[in-house]
Amino acid sequence: MSSPFPGMDPYIEARREWSDFHVDLATELRTALNTMLATNYYAVTTTYASYDIIQVAQQDRRSISRDVSVWQITSSGPSPAGVAVIDPPTVRSRVPLEVEVRIANVEVHETETDRLVTAIEILSPVNKRTGPQRDKYLRKRRELFNADVHVIEIDLLRGGQRSPLEIRPPQAAYSISLGRAGNRPTVDVWAIQLWERLPRIPVPLLYPDPDVVIDLGAIVNAVYERGAYSRRLDYTQSPPPPELSDKEQQWVDELLLPYRTQG
Repeated sequence: MSSPFPGMDPYIEARREWSDFHVDLATELRTALNTMLATNYYAVTTTYASYDIIQVAQQDRRSISRDVSVWQITSSGPSPAGVAVIDPPTVRSRVPLEVEVRIANVEVHETETDRLVTAIEILSPVNKRTGPQRDKYLRKRRELFNADVHVIEIDLLRGGQRSPLEIRPPQAAYSISLGRAGNRPTVDVWAIQLWERLPRIPVPLLYPDPDVVIDLGAIVNAVYERGAYSRRLDYTQSPPPPELSDKEQQWVDELLLPYRTQG
């Protein structure tokens, strides 16, 4: 079953869904590219470990609603006879936990030399949140742009900071950029609203070979269907943070009305 959204489904941005979707998207991109590339190129997925800080505020709302608040005043009930009385703590809080996350991307290489031709970076929340992991990603991004490599950035997350650009594109839910190796420092940017389909974008190769074109919308929909997300996502609830704009919220409410009124 397809997603009700014409483009990216914001419900997949919840932490527990995103990690699975992210890896599957890279795999689907690699598969699609290898069906289109001539034999002198091949596409591979690359994965590396990163670390993220888990906090209550970053969890999806369904997890939060079943949990206590961040700050909880403890009560001091009566103590059993003969037991020393302790002073109760002021509050009960939580310690942010660092967890390992796997980041998956796609690379196109020249078959004969194994030369990296095109890097496709699929952004994760850790790439967009201020801290050492974002700094590490931005260093990698600068290195790619300084190399003779085409760079595609796919940002299908509404939250967090966009990658830096000299001229900011229009405000939109999602963003894709393409920087061709021979056209530095210029990049082409696709700013995609929540109600828009995801674009067909070119994947550049070595001169004089023509670009191949990937239909990102079809790829994302294939991941959605194969991952059985229609069974996993609860469209009767609000999408995960960040909050939608008034215009987005109105559109989502109208789109999902059949899901919220059935039964």
